[in-house]
Amino acid sequence: MAKGQPRQREQAWTPGQSRTESKTKLRLTKCGKVTLGIVMMMIAAIIIGLIVHFVACGRTPFYYHISFKVNNIDYDSQFAKPYSQEYINLNKKIVSLINETFQGSNLRRQYVTSHVVQVSQAKGKVVIHVVMKFKSCYKNNTAKFWDRIEAILYQKLNGQTGALFIDTSSFKFSDIEMPMAENLLHMCCGRRTITPSGSKIVGGQNAKEGEWPWQASLQQHSVHRCGATLISNNWLVSAAHCFIESQDPKDWNVSFGLLLSNPQKQRGIKNIIVHENYSYPAHDNDIAVVHLASPVLYSSSIRKVCLPEVTHKLPPRSNAVVTGWGTLKSDGNIPNILQKGSVRIIDNKTCNSSKAYGGVITPGMLCAGFLKGHVDACQGDSGGPLVSEDSRGIWFLVGIVSWGDECALPNKPGVYARVTHYRDWIVSKTGL
Repeated sequence: MAKGQPRQREQAWTPGQSRTESKTKLRLTKCGKVTLGIVMMMIAAIIIGLIVHFVACGRTPFYYHISFKVNNIDYDSQFAKPYSQEYINLNKKIVSLINETFQGSNLRRQYVTSHVVQVSQAKGKVVIHVVMKFKSCYKNNTAKFWDRIEAILYQKLNGQTGALFIDTSSFKFSDIEMPMAENLLHMCCGRRTITPSGSKIVGGQNAKEGEWPWQASLQQHSVHRCGATLISNNWLVSAAHCFIESQDPKDWNVSFGLLLSNPQKQRGIKNIIVHENYSYPAHDNDIAVVHLASPVLYSSSIRKVCLPEVTHKLPPRSNAVVTGWGTLKSDGNIPNILQKGSVRIIDNKTCNSSKAYGGVITPGMLCAGFLKGHVDACQGDSGGPLVSEDSRGIWFLVGIVSWGDECALPNKPGVYARVTHYRDWIVSKTGL
């Protein structure tokens, strides 16, 4: 019955009223109750069906790879660098085209995203490689879904495409497995999924999940020893002095994620390459690269940082961030949660003053922090990243935690290996 409606009482049989009529009314009443029950069951079934539908939709996404040649864009070597403005502009054009294609189609609710994952060349013209992601539903027929996507794309690419003159004869379409597809969708360097405000590193704050996705922990016999930075699926960069005790890869492993106690991923190490001119206890050439035993696939919370060009400029007083699981004070405890600290770049002349480090800072070193102290890397942060954001929101590795006089003392800022100084060395060892 409707809510608030009083329940009707059954009337007693009275003289003059046939029992047949009374029974008929009774049957109708029961029939009405049965009909109402069936309707309620049907409504419940529809609701449950809708819930199942929306839960099922998107649970297992579909991924596809497409490639095509663009006849009116000449290939440029800058397209190979995902942080270059040339690549960013080209990606924007292609993604806008694909967004427009599916948002104007009957698959607009299932289309999720797309990204240019590679730009190759053919006869001097660019060949675009794109990965696309779609939501899937339990009712989807995979073959029919494939056909619909391919038909929509081909019709668009064969028609008006704005300023892009696409060679439709070069169009290729295939599906791709989820792990590799997600890796490709997150392959751009220096990008983060979250950008929280604020700045424990000494004087710092707890980081958030996915905030510094290139940070790694180098662990000797499963104990955190140093930080490291992911620069590709297979390579990390760290500090040479982290490997004074042992350069045997079997003694080391790497973990990724926000927490030391609950890493998202772990990897063994295939090879450790320490700069050939590093000599402990000197601080020059304090850099090493680490080759992972197996690749780590990118995700929303594990990504690579961008490596700067040799010509990359970093003006004094530029903002930077240092991260790691180092102690919160000299000889203190190591935190479980990744720490972050906002610092400023200090020019080498100031850092070499008699009040600071008295002339020991070389061109291969970079100072960052504050002359008043308070925020600094500390023990256990060695080898970790000092990163700087450019005007486009892309993060570059500018320094590697190297040394300092205790932690966060006045006039004793942190000293880092200057990445631009060692950029050619990194290329020579990793090919990156």
